[in-house]
Amino acid sequence: MKKFYYPLLFFVLLCFSSCVDIEERYDFKSDGSCNVVYGFDMGSAVSVLMNLMTDSVKETPQFSLVKDTTLNFYTALPDSIQQKMTFEEVNMAKSSNLSIKMNLKKSIMKISINHLAKNSADLEYYLKHLSKISMNSQLSQVAKSNKNAAGFDAQQLVAGEDYYSYEITPHRFYRIIDKAKFNTFLKKTQSTFAMAKAMLIDMPYKVVLNFAKPVKKVNNPKAILSADRKRVTLVTNMDDVIKNPSLMNLKIDF
Repeated sequence: MKKFYYPLLFFVLLCFSSCVDIEERYDFKSDGSCNVVYGFDMGSAVSVLMNLMTDSVKETPQFSLVKDTTLNFYTALPDSIQQKMTFEEVNMAKSSNLSIKMNLKKSIMKISINHLAKNSADLEYYLKHLSKISMNSQLSQVAKSNKNAAGFDAQQLVAGEDYYSYEITPHRFYRIIDKAKFNTFLKKTQSTFAMAKAMLIDMPYKVVLNFAKPVKKVNNPKAILSADRKRVTLVTNMDDVIKNPSLMNLKIDF
């Protein structure tokens, strides 16, 4: 069963460097825990792709797959990756779920990664290590062996969204973009972004943070604070982020 899910996992990894609607959602609880969800909607990109495909290609089994499922993130990883993971990474992966809703003929491709962090330290560890596990170069080798994984280049999977530095405490959520790492990410994915722009595919990026108590201070002028001061929303797109990476910086005291 695990091999069956490999191609689906690669779709998730591709999301970090492709043409998708991205939403990060953080729900901080009063007990200090936090549920974090990375949501990816590739419907627009799939729609454009399907318009470019011939009818014969659209009728192949690969384009007839329909899935609506949730699986544990750890079980979706190949054995070669599991064996190299630390004890902390194993626990992190086991407490994360991967949800997939796919119907290519209807231009549906939605994927989310959900994790429940026990406390602020657990959340910071998760955010710093998710990319490391997902984009491990060993996984790239597995992707190469699964050539039916929608024809995607496995090397794109290594780019990763590891260009943030985090400082998270029970009363603080700080995220600063590392411009050097972000520029490296752009160099690896510039052809993908150029293709998306040529196809007029927009890449909106939304971050939503819900807090159990009112926010005292938020430093990003583009961030919207709700009337009850318990929700922070940041909406932008990759075009603007590429021009000014600092748009994604967040310093929130609560």
